[in-house]
Amino acid sequence: MSQQTFDTYEEFWPYYVAMHSRAATRWIHLTGTLTGLAVTAYGLARGRKRALAALPLIGYGTAWPAHFLIEKNNPATFGHPAWSLRGDARMIRMMLAGRDAELARIAAAWRAGDR
Repeated sequence: MSQQTFDTYEEFWPYYVAMHSRAATRWIHLTGTLTGLAVTAYGLARGRKRALAALPLIGYGTAWPAHFLIEKNNPATFGHPAWSLRGDARMIRMMLAGRDAELARIAAAWRAGDR
């Protein structure tokens, strides 16, 4: 899939979700991000500033392979790093709120061309 361009984050959001169209990819993102946050928080609570590296290493280290192996696409982070970080936080909040099915519908609509 070629690199997409967007004028606003709200235009970007459905694309971001579509790049995570498979539930396994979304759950790997959630798991990696929450694990990275937990390791970072624990390390910082113990006075280890190097623990700050855990979030991007664990977060991206689990998420990116999911794109290559499960979705068969490139992470949206490569072309839109700030919006992707914002999108990841939004996606995870929705998942934690029990709205994963809504994410699946957004992804399906974007992929079907209903933008």
